Amino acid sequence: MKVFRLSQTELDSMVQGWSQNRRVYRPAAGRQQSAQADCAPGWERVAGSSPLTVATGPSKTSVKTFLFPQPETMQTYTLKSSDPDKGLLKEPEKTTGKQIIVGLRPCDARSVKLNNLPFREDPFYQASLARTVMVGFTCNTMCATCFCDQMGGSPMGTEGLDIAISQVDGTMIAEVLTPAGEELIADLSLTPAEDSDINALAERRKDCPQADSAKLDALKSRDLNKLYGAPVWQALGESCINCGACTFNCPTCYCFDVQDEVVRGQGRRIRYWDSCMFPLYSLHTTGHNPRGQKMQRTRNRFMHKLKYFPDRYGPFSCVGCGRCVQDCPVNIDIREVIHDLLAVE
Repeated sequence: MKVFRLSQTELDSMVQGWSQNRRVYRPAAGRQQSAQADCAPGWERVAGSSPLTVATGPSKTSVKTFLFPQPETMQTYTLKSSDPDKGLLKEPEKTTGKQIIVGLRPCDARSVKLNNLPFREDPFYQASLARTVMVGFTCNTMCATCFCDQMGGSPMGTEGLDIAISQVDGTMIAEVLTPAGEELIADLSLTPAEDSDINALAERRKDCPQADSAKLDALKSRDLNKLYGAPVWQALGESCINCGACTFNCPTCYCFDVQDEVVRGQGRRIRYWDSCMFPLYSLHTTGHNPRGQKMQRTRNRFMHKLKYFPDRYGPFSCVGCGRCVQDCPVNIDIREVIHDLLAVE
């Protein structure tokens, strides 16, 4: 692993250089919605010479929008009778070229690793991941709604990043973690970090909040299936309005639906984000809905995060970014849900 010192000027110059022949994105200033048509909400494409500044905490929307876009064309076809290819499904034109995501936080980078578990055989996700390079900023402080340390992560974590940039005693230190990261800085003349910088970074990482193994172990050892009928679910169901904000803004929620769109005989098959919090999500064609009640849908969401996903893949399906806590209009807090579940006798 290579470690370098960076000044703000060097960082800005480096990012601007990348943007000359690649698509480079950063969180929109102040967690605002992006006004750019070719950019996901909450993000903006780097252009010009504006300095790179990243607000405290995670971006408004997560990095999943670059790997699991909304919507995504899976196949195209024509229904025109004069076309010899009528009815044939064709692969869409593939997007080429690297995209660089700059300024994401450790929680978002870790979410990419988690999403890769259910999407490991998904050709669309894997193609997007293969052309994406992630340059993240570690966190010196945690927002009031952040709890990555309670879900197996760390504010100074580097999991999933190609380059990790940390602020230590007024100095920016860049850790180049992968071959993709090395490729980005191959032609740059950067100043190698001194031993004192590396030691200071190690101390900062040592002093930052670490994964709360006791709480994680307690939650994993608790058989949540036995709490399927616990009163906590009814209370949550009464509060939840099933708006879906938590699922759309969650970096590790990946429910989707598929539909065909046809305009003047030209069709495309797309997948778009869906939410298990919506009544239609689990509705059968027979009219039966196994999760027709709000309580059932709310319970299913938390059981997926805390039980079904870890049973299948290992880690919890939550990185502690706190977006669901920030965006919930009725103040449902997953940290309180976990506390209530652990408190049930």
